[in-house]
Amino acid sequence: MANSTRGTALVTGASSGIGAIYADRLARRGFDLILVARSQVQLDGVAREISDATGRSIQVVAADLTKHDDVRRIETLLQSDGEITVLVNNAGVGAVAPLLQANVDDMETMIELNVTALTRLTYAAVPAFVARGHGTVINVGSAIAPEFLNGVYGGTKAFVLAFSLSLIKELADSNVRIQAVLPGATATNFWDVAGGSLDVLPSAMVMEPNELVDAALSGLDQGELVTIPSLPDSADWAAYEAARRKLIPRISLSVPASRYGIPAAS
Repeated sequence: MANSTRGTALVTGASSGIGAIYADRLARRGFDLILVARSQVQLDGVAREISDATGRSIQVVAADLTKHDDVRRIETLLQSDGEITVLVNNAGVGAVAPLLQANVDDMETMIELNVTALTRLTYAAVPAFVARGHGTVINVGSAIAPEFLNGVYGGTKAFVLAFSLSLIKELADSNVRIQAVLPGATATNFWDVAGGSLDVLPSAMVMEPNELVDAALSGLDQGELVTIPSLPDSADWAAYEAARRKLIPRISLSVPASRYGIPAAS
């Protein structure tokens, strides 16, 4: 049995796929675990397998993060459990149907999970981490390609990146780390739930979830703030981010750009 710990990692969406692999990898790194997902049965299976392999202490919490009361339970846990040192905001849902074919109630549920729950759990964790003097939040987003899949899904994942970038700046002088992970297509049940199929994608575009999580954690080890696991050259992200930052001084000025032909106010 393991007899030392690096603290506790709370992982959402931990009953399968990327979340279950994050749980396994973090346990192997010496973290105890709190696993959160809707299915008690699946959580119990994941916990049993990881505990047998690593000897870590594992707590499972069945919670539907689209439900107000369930989100509040996890918030309270993050605020009150002083052993929690890592939050992995992995829970999320996707969709492939375009706006004209999508159900708006389903889109609202997607926003509640991908945006609202992630925001509330981060707001619960970060002040506690700052007070304790350390902590890590890993926000799992998606590749920066909102033109693909459903637009609301793309919007929710764009929020994850923007929110993470803001927190990175805000917490730069603290000992709290924020990492945004932006996967591309991954071989999980995401596609079945989203109403699509991996079969329509070339195999060269699809990463195995084990490799994705291992790359994301390697990125964390290397100090990356934003990790795109399949991006061959990190300089490409640096250039993308530099171009965005170059725009910032120009996007809030007192006069319209000359190309619009608007006379200057007298």
